[in-house]
Amino acid sequence: VLVVCLLLNYSCGLHWGPLAIVYLHFVGVCSEFLFSSFPSGPVLIFLLWGNWREPLSLINLRKRNVESGEEELASRLDHYKAKATRHIFLIRHSQYHVDGSLEKDRTLTPLGREQAELTGLRLASLGLKFSKIVHSSMTRAVETTDIISKHLPGVSRVSTDLLREGAPIEPDPPVSHWKPEAVQYYEDGARIEAAFRNYIHRADAKQEEDSYEIFICHANVIRYIVCRALQFPPEGWLRLSLNNGSITHLVIRPNGRVALRALGDTGFMPPEKITRS
Repeated sequence: VLVVCLLLNYSCGLHWGPLAIVYLHFVGVCSEFLFSSFPSGPVLIFLLWGNWREPLSLINLRKRNVESGEEELASRLDHYKAKATRHIFLIRHSQYHVDGSLEKDRTLTPLGREQAELTGLRLASLGLKFSKIVHSSMTRAVETTDIISKHLPGVSRVSTDLLREGAPIEPDPPVSHWKPEAVQYYEDGARIEAAFRNYIHRADAKQEEDSYEIFICHANVIRYIVCRALQFPPEGWLRLSLNNGSITHLVIRPNGRVALRALGDTGFMPPEKITRS
């Protein structure tokens, strides 16, 4: 709280005195918020977003040349700075047979195949130059990718286990209808967090033009990634809902700012084709 008020004080060019009353009120409000049932962790992460993976953190300052000083540092910083914007399209797989005893038996339903066709048509209609499709290795995601890929000829595709469905983190508030074993959070959570860190970041410094990438995976994975990317408490992921074949659009600017352009969009599907199973 003190850090926030000091930052406000500094940015406004004011002395501490005039903000004393504001500070005391802020302490009261934040104390009530911080000790509420949600979120359960510290609520200071939003202060860090402007510096998240910023170029200076990629430089070993101990190697700085004392003689050239700031000029060399500026040159090295420029070398690591992102210049382009990344557009991330997160697609949830289409409807599938949930009663399959084995994962390989949980294939798309006839309606699910129709949904994938509609999603593929929608992506193609955007007229964007997609650079790649990264998809979960689970059967329902692979089959969804097969259908969508037909509408995006020439776009390379990569399969990964990182994007497989799982339990990312224990939801808050808890729910009674979904209670995986505690060990699943540790196993799946680490993997899904690794997927977030591996795929959700600024553009590479060598990238000159904006990019458009598609990730086809699962509801839990997408919801967790959205919360993490926006720096919302990740425990709230289960409060979001995604339809089958839906499109979620994240934008990552060169300065590290992230915007959510669309969440679970299925407006391109007829109402009778929309499902969430």
